Amino acid sequence: MLKNIDPLLSGELLNVLRTMGHGDDIVLVDRNFPAASVAAGKPVIRLDGVNVIQAASAILSVFPLDTFVDRPVTRMQVVGEDESVMPEVQQEFAALLKAVDSDNAEIGSLERFAFYEAAKQAFAVIVTGEARGYGCFLLKKGVIFA
Repeated sequence: MLKNIDPLLSGELLNVLRTMGHGDDIVLVDRNFPAASVAAGKPVIRLDGVNVIQAASAILSVFPLDTFVDRPVTRMQVVGEDESVMPEVQQEFAALLKAVDSDNAEIGSLERFAFYEAAKQAFAVIVTGEARGYGCFLLKKGVIFA
C-alpha cells in the first residue's frame, strides 16, 4: 500500500501514467467505447467498478495536464446535436476539472468519428464502468516544473 495514492490507481495504471511523456494523450471512456479496436495493441486498462468521474478524480490527482495547449481535455460530441450540448456526465467532468485544475478547465470537443481517430493516437485507453453515454474524454499530459 502507498500513502496518499487513490486506491483506484493500480500499479498498471500508475505505470502507464508515469511512462507517458509530455503531450501524450490518454483516453478515459465509458463502458461502450470500442477500446480494444481503437487501442490496436496499446495498453487498455479496465476500471469496471467505477464511473468516469471517479476515475478522472483519481487520475487527475497525479496527472499534470498540458499547459502549452488551449484545451488539454477533449470530449466526444453528442451525435446529431450542436457541439455545445453536454450531457450530464460531461457537465460533471467539467465541474471536476474546474475544481482540480481551474487553469485548464475549458474542454474541447470532437465529433464522434474524429474522436475515435484522435483516440487511435493515444498512449493508452482507460475503460471505466460508466453506464452513461458520452463519458469519453482525451487528456493530454503536461509537465511538472520544479
